[in-house]
Amino acid sequence: MQAAAEAVQPPSRTLLMLEGRAFWELGAFAASLPVLSQAPRGDGHPVLVLPGLIASDVSTRPLRSFLNNHGYRAHGWGLGRNLGPRPGVQSRMLERLLELHQRYGRKVSLVGWSLGGIFARELAKQAPEAVRMVITLGSPFGGHPKATNAWRVYEMASGETIDDRNQAFVEALRETPPVPTTAIYSRTDGICAWQSCRERPGPQAENIEVPGSHCGLGHNPAVIYAVAERLAQPENDWRPFERSGWRAFVYRDPS
Repeated sequence: MQAAAEAVQPPSRTLLMLEGRAFWELGAFAASLPVLSQAPRGDGHPVLVLPGLIASDVSTRPLRSFLNNHGYRAHGWGLGRNLGPRPGVQSRMLERLLELHQRYGRKVSLVGWSLGGIFARELAKQAPEAVRMVITLGSPFGGHPKATNAWRVYEMASGETIDDRNQAFVEALRETPPVPTTAIYSRTDGICAWQSCRERPGPQAENIEVPGSHCGLGHNPAVIYAVAERLAQPENDWRPFERSGWRAFVYRDPS
């Protein structure tokens, strides 16, 4: 497993250059709202959305706005730009999670984009009693830290060196949270190697493949629908994503 993970290379330069698709995907999201309105509606439970590296709650506003209008109580993380695991960030995220859990008296679903998804998984491991499910969007938790085109940006933003992370730490990141977990990823991701963004399938763990860029995952129509459909499942009755009918044309079978 370790050797295979280290053999994964970052996405090609061509895919990296194609990340400009994210602007088109934002337009597609706006145009798709009438169709997306047909997605299963929520039951009012809270959702905490965590942004990616060097991004802030501004980046997750389209997703949160959709979820708020679709029967959820979606919240940003409220910690400014995501500059990595700087001192105090983990404890403040945990406080945010527990505050929402206490405020609503219900478990909180966590949706994390890229690095935000890695944070979401770790939060679920810390406080599984407060978490309903975890959904990651292009989060490279399963591969070598340098299997992305953003590792240098991570080092500059966080102030730490990737090589300082020992193998035990990397293996711990790969461990599946003890709650229902869905990993959404794209094979045409230009930032993170898609192989690193896949979950180990299990009784409560799955992968959903979508077409699109990394920088557009938070407003990609296929992602928005999948997130809403996953969140709409009854608590304690999680089932794998169903790809029958029209979904088979949009969501490729990851196996």
